[in-house]
Amino acid sequence: MRKTVLITGVSGGIGKELADRFAKDGHNIVLVARSEGKILELAQEYQNKYGIQTTVIAKDVAATGVPVEIFNELKEKEIVVDYLVNNAGFGLFGTFMETDMEQEINMIDVNIKALTVMTKLFLPEMIKRGHGGVLNVASLVGFFPGPMMSVYYATKAYVLSFTEALENEISGTGVTVTALCPGLTSTGFVDRSGMGASKMVKGVIMEASQVAEEGYRGFLRGQTLIMPGARNRLIAFIPRLLPRKLMTRIIRFSQDRTGH
Repeated sequence: MRKTVLITGVSGGIGKELADRFAKDGHNIVLVARSEGKILELAQEYQNKYGIQTTVIAKDVAATGVPVEIFNELKEKEIVVDYLVNNAGFGLFGTFMETDMEQEINMIDVNIKALTVMTKLFLPEMIKRGHGGVLNVASLVGFFPGPMMSVYYATKAYVLSFTEALENEISGTGVTVTALCPGLTSTGFVDRSGMGASKMVKGVIMEASQVAEEGYRGFLRGQTLIMPGARNRLIAFIPRLLPRKLMTRIIRFSQDRTGH
């Protein structure tokens, strides 16, 4: 029997690449994103190419009540979600004093609230059945304090901490919880966040396809933490070696605007 995966933020980037892999391996997919046109095209492509069932839900998961609406809609359609991929998220570049408050509140709603509520709704059903998994797309930045993107870094620290704690709580249930922690990746993230002026984007950027491949395989193996790329795995250990204040200064230097 085919398994079903629900993926949020699936219209592009890592989310779309993850969906490609689930579809190719014969999973039915519930595609959730704000842009209906893109996910309708994607759903049709998967149906034609892989013969899977697709369900399209064009909604903003951060909007009040939407996760519950999604949960109830799938219940009514008798669609059982075996895997949940919380991929929707975005960042915002700039000092806390200059960034827009409404955008930051929206970012918290997407990166933290929606992810938490979706997990709260779908995880208990998986545990009752004794199988399934939740993949939360966190970030390498979750290991660090982040001047110039303070709220974004903090949201990803939440996702990382939440995932690790949850994995411990549900150990032995047959269900896994995984945090995918990519470094800077070639997606629309840089443009949307406004960090094109940051020194950091001049460094090594991984392809979304590589991140998704490592994330997908690690998730199916039941890994708790997945850090795509040997370089990123090394970087994640740095905070254990350096004083926090020094680490914060280093991030500020690497994150600062070009020419500063």
